[in-house]
Amino acid sequence: MVVSVRSWLANEGGKHLVLMLWMGANTWLFLSTFLLYSTGLQYHYLYKMLGLGLCISRASASVLNLNCSLVLLPMCRSLLTFFRGTHTISSRKARRLLDKSKTFHVACGVAICIFSVVHVSAHLVNVVNFSVSYSDDFPALNLARYRGEDPKQIILTTVPGITGLLLVLIFFLMFMSSSYCVRMSNYEIFWYIHNLFFIFYIILMVHMVGGALKYQTNIEAHPPGCLRANHSSSKEDNNDLNQSEDEEVRCKEEAHFQPHYPQTWLWVSGPLCLYCVERFYRYIRSTDPVTIVKVFRHPCDVIELHMLKKNFKAHPGQYVVLNCPDVSSFENHPFTLTSCPTEKKTTFGIHLRVVGDWTERFTQLLLPQPRVNVEVLPMAQQGRYPKVYIDGPFGSPSEEVFNYDVSLCVAGGIGVTPFACVLHALLDSWTGFRLQRLYFVWVCRELQSFYWFAELLCALHHKLWQENRPDYFNLKLYVSQTDNTWSMSEEKYRPLSSRLLIGRPSWKLLFDEIAKSNKHKRVGVFCCGPKGISRTLHRLCNSARYPGTTFEFNKESFC
Repeated sequence: MVVSVRSWLANEGGKHLVLMLWMGANTWLFLSTFLLYSTGLQYHYLYKMLGLGLCISRASASVLNLNCSLVLLPMCRSLLTFFRGTHTISSRKARRLLDKSKTFHVACGVAICIFSVVHVSAHLVNVVNFSVSYSDDFPALNLARYRGEDPKQIILTTVPGITGLLLVLIFFLMFMSSSYCVRMSNYEIFWYIHNLFFIFYIILMVHMVGGALKYQTNIEAHPPGCLRANHSSSKEDNNDLNQSEDEEVRCKEEAHFQPHYPQTWLWVSGPLCLYCVERFYRYIRSTDPVTIVKVFRHPCDVIELHMLKKNFKAHPGQYVVLNCPDVSSFENHPFTLTSCPTEKKTTFGIHLRVVGDWTERFTQLLLPQPRVNVEVLPMAQQGRYPKVYIDGPFGSPSEEVFNYDVSLCVAGGIGVTPFACVLHALLDSWTGFRLQRLYFVWVCRELQSFYWFAELLCALHHKLWQENRPDYFNLKLYVSQTDNTWSMSEEKYRPLSSRLLIGRPSWKLLFDEIAKSNKHKRVGVFCCGPKGISRTLHRLCNSARYPGTTFEFNKESFC
């Protein structure tokens, strides 16, 4: 598929620019540190003892310091939401870059993994060289206690060695538990292990305290390679002097060495403090009580919650993080708002699909099985709803739906939730938005899934027809499983049954139709669904098939 330069720049230009700047910073740090330790006079004797292992270990350490500081920033959700909602970031391109925060977090994590391997490998070589190249001339420079000391003993009896082993173990667990298969099969493992990051950073700041690597402090009085009073000049020493006319330089005093002042905390303390302050603010905010007003059970194991929280304000497209202590005191899960508080109502709602242990236990607390021969009163009267806490709201790409003249929202299954709140906002009032036309495509495996928001879709359809704006909302529903091909036969769902199609959408034809009707416009494409649909839409948005129309791709992704 031929790629349009204009569309590619609109969709990929910003993130690739940030990627290049980030890679450039990493490269500059690595090379500058490498050259410092390989050519710096203060590291002359240490370099002679350890060789390239010294340069590589320190260069990779500089890169690790940078990325260990940057990896925290994308996880400051409240800060990102604040920037998105203020006039500080007025450009839509800049706001769309904030949506890549999770991708940047992953990129920093991968960089930490790669350079950790490089750093550890270089230091293993250094430990061997400390043992083999034990210096009798400069005892203060040695890490080993005697020549030929077992490298394993050096590692297990020094602060850098012990803390290094702990850092490798913790990061290995964090990295492996972050894999897609672990997160999908057991999210609890990912969540609990990932929160070891605080211990990781404490150990990281202690890692350099041992002072394994030392530099020379008296270069002027003891130029590297000078002739010491009790040593005769050697050929190797003369080569190191680099003096013209074979001039011999005598040492005025013995070389003095001291360990580096730990610098890791200078890199990570700022972002770590910022993240801790943000987490504390979120903790205080989430302690406000939340009242569960209503609970509904929908087809296909979907539960709808209506809740009430004092001074809670949110915008369509945002999401919240929910905690239920009766299920797990420390575990939190993100859910998109399907309805926001308005002037007419103060409640807000979410839809959750019962998938996994946490949602199953939470559903059992919300809707327990009634006991036999016992009259069951409404849950609100029994007061048996579990206690829940809400953190948020937080920004997401779906907030930008109203900032385009034309938007295409594509949902797969329960991925419809970000757009349900958008539809609720249009139902309440559509006159205050820039949006002039909305294309809405919803793909589900089972027909019953459409009943989650069937009444909302019908209400919006009737409202727009009554206001003589039938073209404002273009709705297409697809059911992919053809085993049961019945339609939504109820009279009140007639607007939906006429728009219900069997099979999968032809995305190329859909984009052709939108491009033909909206020439010379920027169309916002929003997707929340399976990766297959997302990849297809992403390719089409960058395609050169639609000259004159630019499709800007936005994918929903929770941090």
